[in-house]
Amino acid sequence: MNINPNTEKPIFIQISEQLEDSIFTGVYPEETKIPSTNEISALLNINPHTVLKGMNLLVDEEIIYKKRGLGMFVKEGAVEKIRRKRQGQFYNQFIASLIAEAKKLEMTKNEIISLIERGYEDERDPD
Repeated sequence: MNINPNTEKPIFIQISEQLEDSIFTGVYPEETKIPSTNEISALLNINPHTVLKGMNLLVDEEIIYKKRGLGMFVKEGAVEKIRRKRQGQFYNQFIASLIAEAKKLEMTKNEIISLIERGYEDERDPD
């Protein structure tokens, strides 16, 4: 985990996002324990309450849950929940603005699709 205290994004949100990403990428599989508040706090040299605040965001989203006396665990179905959340964010951050700009440029749906297909082809062909 890397926390940047010099960014405008609050530390507890950075912790939440990094834990979420670790769950999504399989670092912490579903139904496995994640590091404790104190472990993360010691690792990053930050206040345990800040870590807990970040973890509670994931609890509120039902991505992790607390087992009394055992710690925090990744909830079953968390990866799919994160995927759906990120797909919605992807649409809002990229697709909606892409379509708005394409309309300004008077581009058709097929022209946009063609550009996207070209982007995928360029990704496969490094030459």
